Amino acid sequence: MTPTPTHPHARAAAAPPQGDPARATGPDPTHPNACDAAAPLRAVHPVPRTAAVSGRSAGTPRAGERPDGPGSVPADGVRLTWAQPEDLIGHELRQAAEDGRDPGPALRAWSAAGGHPAPERAGASAAPAPPHLRALATRLLDELARLPSPLSADEPTSWAGILAARPQTTPHTAATSTPPTDRTPQPGTGATAEARPARSPRTDLGPAAPDPAEGHAPEPTAHHSTGRGPTDPALEPGSEPRLRTGTAPGAQPARAGTGGGGRLRERLEAAWVGRAVGCLLGKPVEKLPLDGIRALARAAGNWPLDDWFSARGVPPELLAAHPWNCRSAPTSLAENIDGMPEDDDLNYPLLGILLLQRHGKAFTTADVARLWLDELPAGRTFTAERIAYRNLLLGLEPPTTATHHNPFREWIGALIRADVHGWTNPGDPAAAAAQAYRDAALTHTGNGVYAALFVAAATATAATGRSDVHTALRTGLAFVPPRSRLAEAVRFALRTAAEEADFDLVVDRLHARYGHYHWVHAVPNTALIAAALTHADGDFTRSVCRAVSGGWDTDSNGATAGALAGLLTGSPQRIPDRWTAPLKNRLATTVPGFDGIGFDTLAHLTAQEAARP
Repeated sequence: MTPTPTHPHARAAAAPPQGDPARATGPDPTHPNACDAAAPLRAVHPVPRTAAVSGRSAGTPRAGERPDGPGSVPADGVRLTWAQPEDLIGHELRQAAEDGRDPGPALRAWSAAGGHPAPERAGASAAPAPPHLRALATRLLDELARLPSPLSADEPTSWAGILAARPQTTPHTAATSTPPTDRTPQPGTGATAEARPARSPRTDLGPAAPDPAEGHAPEPTAHHSTGRGPTDPALEPGSEPRLRTGTAPGAQPARAGTGGGGRLRERLEAAWVGRAVGCLLGKPVEKLPLDGIRALARAAGNWPLDDWFSARGVPPELLAAHPWNCRSAPTSLAENIDGMPEDDDLNYPLLGILLLQRHGKAFTTADVARLWLDELPAGRTFTAERIAYRNLLLGLEPPTTATHHNPFREWIGALIRADVHGWTNPGDPAAAAAQAYRDAALTHTGNGVYAALFVAAATATAATGRSDVHTALRTGLAFVPPRSRLAEAVRFALRTAAEEADFDLVVDRLHARYGHYHWVHAVPNTALIAAALTHADGDFTRSVCRAVSGGWDTDSNGATAGALAGLLTGSPQRIPDRWTAPLKNRLATTVPGFDGIGFDTLAHLTAQEAARP
């Protein structure tokens, strides 16, 4: 997921081409993917001198305002994207409608005041709101946060609540929770964490697994605050929810260099390579509509999708109607790939390795927060991650970082951080899910967290080298509250993929059912990943191509499908050369210490963390 940090309208207000877009000589400047391809990646929104909004230039004072007074826009001003109240409120109104809260009063107040809808595919609207509108947006965000969701019983947020929602006879797991703690207020939401039982019952069908205190990493003994405000006891050392290790039937947790289906290190290298391939395949078509992706591939003779996207042979009028993602196209088309370029879908797994190297598998959510503040540039964060980062700088603590003015809390960001937790717990999906929860809780809640649990547990199962894709996906689904929207979507995806021989029909059915969600939301994207992997039946090329060809968050979906399918190949040598050769065993990144690293070296580092207790 690499949402463009600048809005397509954030340029001089030239009129868009008139008439038939196919007759335009270049990409429509109002298209979500249209931008200056030479411009560097920015975390801020450049405020144009003449960004037309509601018939008014951004530099034109409103009635009663001085040109340089409150509400005026400096000609060279900047504005942080994915963070402004006037842009967040539209997304929160949509989120409220999706989780059963009534957005009506807030929507009417916002519309009556002249508020705009949320930007559909960008991080900010065309121009900043005046002070009175920004203040209203902030107040409405707080009011919406106080509304209870009727889905909360079926979609719990705390780890204890998630465990309690799972069927008592779920196979493949063994779980315990923490001693009782008080209900903890969560500032900014008006909600409280679910009460935690003294000890949850065993939920596995197999023999008792060893206690975490016997041969596993001990809990940290000290907690260093990342800011002010109360924290969720579930996220603090000593009271943090911990799973007893549990493995798939007949399997033992794998260690580096052991296990069936090839050595673990080889499987991990295949997973890293697969993640890069799937991400890179999806980068040039990120944010394009489904019909645009299909049209571009068909024009190049590449449909059903089976190879890298290319501009060769694509008519100029089609490229004008459906321009490539301008920030990705220079490094992600067949004719220009030269190693793996930077992407947050690879940055976060790198941070996951750093997290485990520094804190081990007993890391806390606060450890994740400190690592980000130390090593992750704020400009490389988007959506929920940027909001959580901002909340940390405001002095808020987890889990409030995930909820305060964060309408992106159920989007895909936690899912793209989950692979490393499965890779480092091969054969132990319960431990992988527990780690993924502590990571996700910094930024996400509800279905955003469940998506991470699903991927982590499925990945841990596939990492043994003794599982097929269908077993891995079923194991992942077992860690998702069964009455949640994400569980329903994954079940529908698995069933539909099994019923339809034509994957285009599978995708059409998914879009018809879940197309009302934002294109970065966890529910539709997780469903698409599950459908692609199921329909491909474990084949690597079909897995990544189906995941990307289904649209929505194409690079993230390709990355997750590619990582799991790569694991299942058992070795990078079993991934076709047309995918691996252009990567040149080289990854670009701004994560310190990793720029230019090879996937073989990453596999070695990951295997080391998998071998640690």
